[in-house]
Amino acid sequence: MNKVEFVSDSLHEGSILYTSLAGDEKAWFAIYVQVNHEKEVSKKLEIKAIDCFLPLLKTWSKRKDRRKKIDVPLFPGYVFVHTVLDNYTNVEILKTPGAVALLRNSEGPLPIPDYQIENLQTMLQAEQILSPHAYLKEGDWVKVVRGPFAGCVGILLRQNPKKGRLVVGVDIIQRSVSVELDVEDVQALPGANTTLKT
Repeated sequence: MNKVEFVSDSLHEGSILYTSLAGDEKAWFAIYVQVNHEKEVSKKLEIKAIDCFLPLLKTWSKRKDRRKKIDVPLFPGYVFVHTVLDNYTNVEILKTPGAVALLRNSEGPLPIPDYQIENLQTMLQAEQILSPHAYLKEGDWVKVVRGPFAGCVGILLRQNPKKGRLVVGVDIIQRSVSVELDVEDVQALPGANTTLKT
């Protein structure tokens, strides 16, 4: 059953009611956007005072005449918004040129767990070399306890005895990113299965 939120503090004739689509608290949602329009959509959402996050990755341009570092979306075709999603906000998001749809299932828009977005933000701020990674369903769940990624939770892949890669994913869009780290900086996540079963 959907809850109803009042936009105005007092009820009076002409009050507008907006039905809450995904709860009363702010949550993260993924917007599917036209590829190569991610930055435009993000700017236009900010103008509308909708809190958004576009993870960008620095890479060398592929132009033949000159090479320079450019920012490209880490997950092409997606922008994340942090909002209380009511009918009004939903329409404002979808009216944004370049926005295609909010990721949803038959019950409505799907919120993304906060820790998944926080992990991405932490990894991007650490200024380590990131690389997109195939989305994983199996592996050892770990928490980083030391270093620039402290607090991140993800799946550990071992490539040699001393180094590993931490893979952090966003379940709803089935995309992941990985970064190299020292195996000594992680510990098994308490209470989580050591291996996920699909």
